Amino acid sequence: MKGVLTSAVTRILGNSLKVKEKMGYILVYAIHWFANILVTLLLIRAILSWFAGDPYSFLGKMYNVLARFTEPLVMPFRKLLSRFNTGMFDFSVLLAMLFIEMAANILSRLVFMIL
Repeated sequence: MKGVLTSAVTRILGNSLKVKEKMGYILVYAIHWFANILVTLLLIRAILSWFAGDPYSFLGKMYNVLARFTEPLVMPFRKLLSRFNTGMFDFSVLLAMLFIEMAANILSRLVFMIL
């Protein structure tokens, strides 16, 4: 099975010397694509939080769905920032966005170092 997969990848991507390089680019592209989706969801969540006053309105329901999906990303940063007095501002979403971008860049560099 492994030989069939390798030959199929080689046939699609070219000779074996370039396969690792192309697969590295594909992996880095996927990492950044996933990170951009997460950051976009967090940004939409932050914007919807200003307009979602009624939890039974359309915007309120959309905010609740996004909050349920993104809360596991935001909660560790909210706990971290609760130690500091940030007043009425919640910077946990911003901190989560920065962390996601930094993690994507670090993972991309690791992929190129390994390959």
